[in-house]
Amino acid sequence: MNFLLSIAFVICWSSGFIGAKLGAGSASAVTILMWRFLPLAVILIVIATVSRTSWRDLAVRDVARQAMIGMLSQSGYLLTVYYAIQLGVSSGTTALIDGVQPLVAGALAGPLLRQHVSHKQWLGLCLGVSGVAIVTTADAAVGTGAAWWAYLIPFLGMFSLVAATFLESRSRARVAPAVSLTVHCATSAVVFTALAVSVGAAKPPAELSFWAAIIWLVALSTFGGYGLYWLILRRSGVTKVNTLMFLMAPVTAVWGALMFGETFGPQTALGLAVGLVAVVIVHRGDTSSTRVCARDTDTGETARPAKYGA
Repeated sequence: MNFLLSIAFVICWSSGFIGAKLGAGSASAVTILMWRFLPLAVILIVIATVSRTSWRDLAVRDVARQAMIGMLSQSGYLLTVYYAIQLGVSSGTTALIDGVQPLVAGALAGPLLRQHVSHKQWLGLCLGVSGVAIVTTADAAVGTGAAWWAYLIPFLGMFSLVAATFLESRSRARVAPAVSLTVHCATSAVVFTALAVSVGAAKPPAELSFWAAIIWLVALSTFGGYGLYWLILRRSGVTKVNTLMFLMAPVTAVWGALMFGETFGPQTALGLAVGLVAVVIVHRGDTSSTRVCARDTDTGETARPAKYGA
C-alpha cells in the first residue's frame, strides 16, 4: 500500500508543474492560485459545516497551528515557485532547488525530531540530489534572462515547505486529514484572494484553457499531491516522504515529453534511474522508525506523526 501511495504521490505532485504551465499562457500566477483555492475552500467549508465529527474536539490553537502550516506549505511554497517561473526562472532550475529539500529535512530531522538518519539514508539522500542535478543541470545552465535574485525565490519556497513539515511533525494533536486540508485551503484562499485583489488580477480570463488548468490543479495537485504528502508523512516519516521529492524533476520531464513534446533524452533517463535508486536506498536503510516508536511506547509518550514506521 505504501508503495502504491508513493507512486500516486509522485505523479500527482509533479502534475503541479504541468498545471502551472497549462494556465501560464492565459493568466498570472496569483490569478491561477486564487481560482485554484477559492472555489475549493468554499466547497470544503460547506462539507465541514455539514459533517462536524472531525471538528468536535479540536481546540482553537490546533486550528491556528493548521492555518500556519497551510500558509507555509501551500501559500508560501506555491507562491514562490509560481513567481520564480513567472520571472523567467526555468522549471528545471526550480525543480533542482526544490530537490534540495529532502537533504535539508534529513539533516534537521535528528536535532529537531530526535529521529536518527542512518548512513544508508544519507547515501540515498546525496544520491537523490545527484539524480535531480543530472536532469536539471543542462536546463539551469541555459540563460533565461531572469535577474540573479529571482533564483533565490525558490529557496524561500523550499524552506517554507520544510518548516511546515517540521511544524506538523512536532505537533502532538492528531488532526484528521480532511480537517487539515480544509484549514490549509481556506488559508490559501484568503491569502491569494487578497494578493490578487490588491494587484488587480482577481478577474479570471475567459479562455477554456485557464479553467482546464484550474480543474487539473485542484484534482491532481491539491487533492492528489498535497493530500498524499501529509498522508505519507504521517505513515512513513519526514525522511521517506521528502526522499520521494527527488523524483519530481525527472517525472515532470516525462510529463512534459508526453504532453508538450519536450525532449526526453538519455540525461533525463539517467537522472530518473538514479532517483529511483536513491528512494530504494533510503527506504531500505530506515531502521530507526520502529526503534523510536518502541521507545515512545515504553516511556508512555504519544508518538508523533513523523515517527510512524512504514
